[in-house]
Amino acid sequence: MKLDGKVVIITGGAGGLGKEASLLFASEGAHVVVVDYHQQSAEEVAKEVNGFGLAVDVSKRDQVDEMVSEVINRYGKIDVLINNAGITMDSTLVKMTQEQWDRVISINQTGVFHCTQAVVPHMIKQGSGRIINTSSIVGRMGNFGQTNYAASKAAVIAMTQTWAKELGRKGIQVNAVAPGFIMTPMTEKMPESVLQGMKEKVALQRLGTPRDIANTYLFLASDDSSYINGAVIPVDGGLSI
Repeated sequence: MKLDGKVVIITGGAGGLGKEASLLFASEGAHVVVVDYHQQSAEEVAKEVNGFGLAVDVSKRDQVDEMVSEVINRYGKIDVLINNAGITMDSTLVKMTQEQWDRVISINQTGVFHCTQAVVPHMIKQGSGRIINTSSIVGRMGNFGQTNYAASKAAVIAMTQTWAKELGRKGIQVNAVAPGFIMTPMTEKMPESVLQGMKEKVALQRLGTPRDIANTYLFLASDDSSYINGAVIPVDGGLSI
């Protein structure tokens, strides 16, 4: 197994991409800490993967610090952090409210900063670690009605590349994944005509699956990626080329 005995924190770990990653990582031998905004959801997925579930709002530093302390007390180490938690609150620039801007930035950008800064001292102490950040192709291409989301995901790319330079010499690899159009419960509710239009924009002529993203997380968390640092890997079927 690729992650036998590794302790992995997955934020947003109870839904969509995060749940798929939690299931996959557990199947590869990891001790999975399922972190989610909703306590019940975190505990339900944690039970499925024989892991540990915690309710955390990653925008709140005190909650993040408490979460990291609990993980260290339970397992004694943290090998992998996947900053997967994220939200959207879409609106065009002229209609976007301050609340929409602040909330998306607080979760998608500041939350990544909080979790990484809280975890990294433990990784430095042990001389190893993997940080995997979830960006988006929107962070490089922009998207209509997503000023806040695009800004947050562009920031994730910038932080990833900065931290890769700072932490590589400490034995910590920092990389990002940039998903494209992924089939989730939310997209499944879209009209077929809209889904078809999305597929036609993709070189592979299909939407991605949560497993496509989870597989990329697994690659970056495992020894298979031992010389990859500061990369931003698009998982978009060729949408961004």
